[in-house]
Amino acid sequence: MMIGAERRRAGSALILGFLLLAAAGGTLALKLRSEDIARARIPGSSLRFLPSGRYLNAVSLGYSSLLADIIYIWAIQYYSDPAITDRFSRLDHIFGVISELDPKYSEPYLVGALIAAYEARDPGLALKVLDRAMEKNPQDWIYPFEAGHYAQMMMKDFRIAQEYYRRAMELPDAPDIAKRLYANALFKAEDLETAWKTWLEVYNSAPDDRIRKIASNHLYQVKAVLDIKLIKEAVARFQDLFGRPPLNLEQLVGAGLLKSLPRDLDDRSYAYDPETGEVTTAVIPWKR
Repeated sequence: MMIGAERRRAGSALILGFLLLAAAGGTLALKLRSEDIARARIPGSSLRFLPSGRYLNAVSLGYSSLLADIIYIWAIQYYSDPAITDRFSRLDHIFGVISELDPKYSEPYLVGALIAAYEARDPGLALKVLDRAMEKNPQDWIYPFEAGHYAQMMMKDFRIAQEYYRRAMELPDAPDIAKRLYANALFKAEDLETAWKTWLEVYNSAPDDRIRKIASNHLYQVKAVLDIKLIKEAVARFQDLFGRPPLNLEQLVGAGLLKSLPRDLDDRSYAYDPETGEVTTAVIPWKR
């Protein structure tokens, strides 16, 4: 009896699969008919027949994941065709439909964001796709991690990037590099105190010498930026007081503008050019 019931369920699933494929075929036929109409007249005509995810979920008879697969495969083909000039205008709708049909289906979120960022050249749209993924999968670190990448590398918005990386690094199974990217975004956003604290945590918890060296170089860089800022401010005050720049940095101490001269993380003096007023580190951080 149990074997018979299992066979009936398997048969029902197979029949439903054929019905869904047939429905997809009908949609494709309508799509091809719509292709005969000039796109200049009806932009995005090939998408006119894609209903909302809520509607498709209701009519999928419990096989919404299968339908999500079908639409995703079609979407890959659709977005691989550069002849469809208006294909990006409905990207959010298409991948939104897939997410409603199968919220845990990770690949469409990542690929949809990739298409938005690198094909459509719209990193803001990529973040929208990934934000939806985070909403539906709040414990998955990969989505805020990828969002941080797009915010940092393409948008150059380091404050947004640091927030995504922070969110990623606090989730289970997140890779250690998430914290390092967070610290780097903090530095780029000029939150130097928090950057120093975070890099120090990375240094103290480093699993090997390579990571410890990376953290040390970043700590050197953060300290140098803070020290050089302090020295330059003292040089500017010296210029205001004496009508000329100091001949050397020791004059800043002699004039009472600094209690002592800052030294870099390796206990070396900073270099100073009295003609240009430039203050630099003795070495490049990455060549220490």
